[in-house]
Amino acid sequence: MVATDSHPWRFFRAGGFDQVQLDTAADLLALTELDQKLWVALSCPVKGIEFDARSLQFIDSDNDGHVRAPELLAAIRWAHGRLLNPELLVQKCEGVPIAQIRDDDESGKSIKAAALMLAHQLGKGEADVLTVAEASAAQLSHAARALAAWEAAGHDALPLGDATAAAHALVTELDGKVQDFFTRCQLAAFDARAGGVLNASEDALKALAPASLQTGSQGISDLPLAHVTSDAVLPLTRGINPAWAARIQTLRDSVVTPLLGAQDQLSPADWQNIQSKLASYTTWLAAKPDPSAEGDGVRDLEQLARYVRDLQPLANNFVAFRDFYTRQGKATFQIGTLYLDGRSCELCVAVNDAAKHAALAGLSRLCLVYCDCVRGADKLSIAAAFTAGDSDQLMVGRNGVFYDRQGRDWDATITKIIDHPISLRQAFWAPYKQVARAVGSQMQKLAASKAKAADDKLVGAALNASTKAAAGDAAKAPPPPPFDVGKFAGIFAAIGLALGAVGTMVVSVVSGLFSLAWWQWPLVVLGVMSLISGPAVLLAWFKLRARNLGPILDANGWAINARARINIPFGTSLTHIAQLPANAQRSLSDPYADKPSSWPYLVLMLVVAVGVMWFLGWLG
Repeated sequence: MVATDSHPWRFFRAGGFDQVQLDTAADLLALTELDQKLWVALSCPVKGIEFDARSLQFIDSDNDGHVRAPELLAAIRWAHGRLLNPELLVQKCEGVPIAQIRDDDESGKSIKAAALMLAHQLGKGEADVLTVAEASAAQLSHAARALAAWEAAGHDALPLGDATAAAHALVTELDGKVQDFFTRCQLAAFDARAGGVLNASEDALKALAPASLQTGSQGISDLPLAHVTSDAVLPLTRGINPAWAARIQTLRDSVVTPLLGAQDQLSPADWQNIQSKLASYTTWLAAKPDPSAEGDGVRDLEQLARYVRDLQPLANNFVAFRDFYTRQGKATFQIGTLYLDGRSCELCVAVNDAAKHAALAGLSRLCLVYCDCVRGADKLSIAAAFTAGDSDQLMVGRNGVFYDRQGRDWDATITKIIDHPISLRQAFWAPYKQVARAVGSQMQKLAASKAKAADDKLVGAALNASTKAAAGDAAKAPPPPPFDVGKFAGIFAAIGLALGAVGTMVVSVVSGLFSLAWWQWPLVVLGVMSLISGPAVLLAWFKLRARNLGPILDANGWAINARARINIPFGTSLTHIAQLPANAQRSLSDPYADKPSSWPYLVLMLVVAVGVMWFLGWLG
């Protein structure tokens, strides 16, 4: 499908690619001419997105759970064919004006008739608008009228009055068993040998003997209703199968006696007579209207009202991602906002299987946090993209709050994290944080090893003392080894060399710094920091520029047809970091703040002292 020059298309640039503007009805109607390679999406699921489910149900003509490009185009054509003024499709109407419904064919006449009838019920005129809610309620009104008419017709179909329903249910339940009995009797009349065979066999009765019998046991229920004879008469008082006796008794009292008169047995002709007398009720019951059945024009009226309201917004979230990239509203795939770790994340999508979703969504290069959300008995899984700040405090098990598009709050708990760079600031400080973590880890290991060694030494000494006391060992402890002057001289010499090397290095660095002008010092500091942080920032910059929305939506069943990039400025706008309100007063006095350490000042004083000594020539 190739675009032609028949329609003057307009495009806007967003997400690193061109997207079509759908502002007029002519734009919508000309979509059949637009090359589908220029569409952002070619398919989207009907579940897991924020869009009217009933409208999507109408557009999804094959009921496969996905709206595809041909179905959207077909919906636009159908709506155009039902309206006198197609501009209604882009005027954000909440329904359809009755006067704008075309009635020059049979379908249009039925829709117009349904609209006029509904308007009359609502006290509206032909110039008024029927909203989506009113058009949807028309189906309920149609069903109510049909049910009332059906109930009125039922007064002539109740031969037993209010007891007819129970009598009909009992006859329906017993019909199979009664027909089975009469058929057996007919076979016994046909051949005398059949009488003994078709009654309960001796083996069947022997099989029941060892069991603990109840009247409702399956083995008893499977036996014939009564003794099979060629007379083909069903007794109603005696000789009845115990499993069916109570129901036969009810049949005699509530059905046979009122319809046929008092009698103690039932013939095949009697049974047929009973069914004939209840036939009118059976026919009436079968004619009960389906509450979901739609009257002429009613369904099409609702469909038209929904298309007038929803087709343009759907096209702008399907053919283009206008709402998402212009930030003028929420896209259909944005199901809410996650508040966690002092941030609010607006790019949240519904997820059915986090593991399956993550396998593809990880290719988006976005930092994704999967959360299980709970609200009472309801549960929901989401994936939220963190695009600003850092990931230092993001960990499985942390809790937050998720607000859906209806404003309802859900308890959210992190269950899985796909870690990718979030911001350049995070990348800049990452090397220093890694060094700090490594030093801290080594210090903790050293302190733990020293503590363990001290504990082991103390325990060992206590055990030795206890052993010696128990054994009564009075022997003298061996004298300590003599002090080895040569050994300790070597150690002190090594320490001196190390300190001298460190001092020489410090003097060299300080002398180099003091050889510079004062304004060159910040440049040196910036240069050193660039050497440390530069590679990490550069790598993060490339990854942040490669972030792509497509894999996240593809993992949810979309067919994304474009490289929907999320660059650094746009990504920053999708996650908001906590900030104090404008004109807020802030007190910096913290009674519980950590006491400042004196070590940095001592180091600074040492550096300054070495510099002064070098400047005065004392270190020459």
